[in-house]
Amino acid sequence: MDMTQIFDITPYDWPSILTAIFCGGIIGFERQLRGKPVGIRTSALITIGTYLFLASTFWLTSDHIDPSRVIGQVITGIGFLGAGVMMNKDGAVAGVTSAAAIWILAAIGVIIAIGHLHAAIKLSLLVVAILYGVDLLEKNIKALGRGVHAKIKSYSRSTSRD
Repeated sequence: MDMTQIFDITPYDWPSILTAIFCGGIIGFERQLRGKPVGIRTSALITIGTYLFLASTFWLTSDHIDPSRVIGQVITGIGFLGAGVMMNKDGAVAGVTSAAAIWILAAIGVIIAIGHLHAAIKLSLLVVAILYGVDLLEKNIKALGRGVHAKIKSYSRSTSRD
């Protein structure tokens, strides 16, 4: 057995797998740096998993195979993961941003599976810019820290899940 056979993952491809790892990794890196759920490992696995599920359907041959149904089932399954990171603590819902990150990670996996690797990278960078940029805005513009976005220091340090 030569090296090409060892690293052959046909029908999948290494550029897509590496793109999924990169895209999930950079979003997960931002989340992990801030101590939020859904860090590097989880984000990369969600993106790779979504890519593998959808790419697998492209290789199945039958009149009854519909990749859009697989996408719908991935969205449903991801919804359960997202619900798992959200919680209600003293009447306040926490973890919504992490749940939304899970949702976008799956969407990026779909984008990779349909072959738009550069778009997936650009959108991942946009997600990181949104996550980081809005946090900067909230720190610098007091009006953005009102209502449900107000951070109570003792509560947000000990139980923050968003």
